[in-house]
Amino acid sequence: MKKLVFILAAIFTFNAQAQNSPKAEKLLNEVSSKVKNYDNMVIEFKYALENKAENVSQETRGDVSIKGEKYVLNLMGTTQMFDGKKIYTIIPEDEEINISNYVEEDSNSITPSKMFSFYEEGYNYEMDITQNVKGREIQYVKLTPKDSNAEIKNILLGIDSQTKHIYNLIQTQENGTKVTITVKSFKTDQPLAQNLFTFNESRYSDYYINRLD
Repeated sequence: MKKLVFILAAIFTFNAQAQNSPKAEKLLNEVSSKVKNYDNMVIEFKYALENKAENVSQETRGDVSIKGEKYVLNLMGTTQMFDGKKIYTIIPEDEEINISNYVEEDSNSITPSKMFSFYEEGYNYEMDITQNVKGREIQYVKLTPKDSNAEIKNILLGIDSQTKHIYNLIQTQENGTKVTITVKSFKTDQPLAQNLFTFNESRYSDYYINRLD
């Protein structure tokens, strides 16, 4: 689940550096600047995982609400919430909740805002192909890890040239696994419930709570 949050967050928060392609840097900064101006974002997406060599193919839908660093992610029957201090992973099938502290220095602690430093230090950028998708011009930016031992081979980030919103993200791993996240609905500045990012333990009296903090 942490890895999925990590991938998904990459769609909405990143920062480019000058040593990369100037065109790619300009485009990424335009998207980043636009995202920063939103009070919140509510995104519905399609998640697909494929590894032809292992004959693995999986497809599902999910949604995420983001406000600053806080988020609520629903995927594969599991909900993960970050309230700014703790990460709550709620698994109804097992009637279990895992609660852990968010530690900024911990590389395994992933929040959308952390993607700024991740991309700043971890990837090179260059412009890639342009595709026409149902009348929309999608410009791809290719991100390649600076670490030659990274599990990720590359990431293709598809950006709508007109709206400067993300259309999709395609992550290819060294083992041949490909993860594709396609944005189906992108809403901003929504009237979110005040307690959306607040964990209410009384709602889960029958659940086993595993406190990892």
